[in-house]
Amino acid sequence: MLNGLMDAPMIVKILIMGVVPAILAAGLGIALARTKKVALVTFMLYVIGLAVAFVIYKTLPDYIQQGGPVVIVLVFLLILLFTYVIERSLTIGRARGAKNLSVFMEEFRELLRAGNVTGAIAACNAQKGSTANVLRAGLEKYLALRNENLTPDKKAAELLRAIEEANMLETPLLERNLIMLTTIASIGTMVGLLGTTIGMIRAFQAMAHAGAPDAAELARGISEALINTAGGLLNGIGGIVANNYFMNKVSLFQFGTDEAIYEMQQLLTIGEK
Repeated sequence: MLNGLMDAPMIVKILIMGVVPAILAAGLGIALARTKKVALVTFMLYVIGLAVAFVIYKTLPDYIQQGGPVVIVLVFLLILLFTYVIERSLTIGRARGAKNLSVFMEEFRELLRAGNVTGAIAACNAQKGSTANVLRAGLEKYLALRNENLTPDKKAAELLRAIEEANMLETPLLERNLIMLTTIASIGTMVGLLGTTIGMIRAFQAMAHAGAPDAAELARGISEALINTAGGLLNGIGGIVANNYFMNKVSLFQFGTDEAIYEMQQLLTIGEK
């Protein structure tokens, strides 16, 4: 059956090499972003991804298949890369909340300026997202402390502790799987280098023959080396670019959250005076 894939029509090969991996990456990326059974989905990703990578390898042109079995690993890493990019995009998009943060904060400020803390909590519930969750935790703690017989400094310390705890719960969700992008970039580069080394060994073996070198084996070894180099660089560049992009997104998001927390604390302090 796998040998038959090599003789399949071009449209079938395009579907196998492009559409199927894209659907797989999208489906598993959505599952990773939404499920609580991360370990199970990740295991499925590895098993199915490796199987699909092997099938794709069998449909690739002959000159790419000359890269050898290492190409299967490189294709597998590309599938993982696309999956985690989709997962990070969905997770960070969901963390922003229902509205643009600046629009939400304008409404939030107006409610607190009017002393409507319960309305501000309702706005956070409607907004959802990481920033709104942290602000809601702070406002709920503020209401709980209102009737407590504590000094202002003690109340401020308790409020800050509740905000920090909520923020610590949200941060891992934003940074989850970013390490996978850097890992794929590192492993992809090293796997490509391994394939390059194997190809060069094959090329030098062809040159070591007594008399004239084996031209076919020499060409095959060089081709294997270059194909694996290209695959490793593709994974490395893709992983680094994706990781830097999402790290920048997370940093900007955390900066916006810190700014929102500071504004809330200031408005609550003004409201008490």
